[in-house]
Amino acid sequence: MNTATLTPNVPHPVASLDDWTERRRELLAREKELTRLGDQVARERRALPWVRIDKPYVFDTPEGPRSLSELFEGRRQLMVQHFMLGPGWEQGCKSCSFMADHLLGAEIHLQHRDVSVLLVSRAPLPEIERFRRRMGWPFKWASASGNDFNLDFHVSFPEGTRSGGEVYYNWHMTAFPKEEAPGISFFCKDDAGQVFHTYSTFGRGVEVMMGTYHLLDLAPRGRDEERDDYGMAWVRHHDRYEDAPAPVASACCASNA
Repeated sequence: MNTATLTPNVPHPVASLDDWTERRRELLAREKELTRLGDQVARERRALPWVRIDKPYVFDTPEGPRSLSELFEGRRQLMVQHFMLGPGWEQGCKSCSFMADHLLGAEIHLQHRDVSVLLVSRAPLPEIERFRRRMGWPFKWASASGNDFNLDFHVSFPEGTRSGGEVYYNWHMTAFPKEEAPGISFFCKDDAGQVFHTYSTFGRGVEVMMGTYHLLDLAPRGRDEERDDYGMAWVRHHDRYEDAPAPVASACCASNA
């Protein structure tokens, strides 16, 4: 079998079309197994019992104080991205920003399946709005600076909340280097207007929002992170790549001048 070399000089087998097709069919069978398993896990996820939200969380939003129920904005389901932006931070987490970038095209489709989208951070609202404007995002983004929402969902670990240097995250005690952590949570509102927590995912579970990774997994070099210091070391805020385009907001302002 011949080989092809792609930097960093890793030889890769080259086959005839017939041989490649045979191997591809074998892989297709495995992919179908994975798809069916994913379907089954999704059914089990939806079958989880719900937890009623009894605490009266009030969030700061550009429109004023809003309850969790009000943030559904007329829909029956709510997706919350727990976005890592703590009080006093210069900017939001680049990995959380990578996740949020993928919502730009998805939000309209989620809304048409009765799902509202909300970002929540512990930073004060003015700090959130400053960063949101820089990123050019239209998403609804609320501050949990005045309530226990982030603490109750174990995505914020301010001073005094660690036990032996560890925090409770992803349903177990673990070392975590930051005061904020990523996550995704879903909520549902029933016919009586009661709000329930239905699902949360943390750690690598948040990759469900990272469509870029799913496409890279199909590429010849995959995620190509083996030589990086850590996973996602290559990711930048979308306006911090060397060839990043000028912010859309600036272009709009210029055109209206």
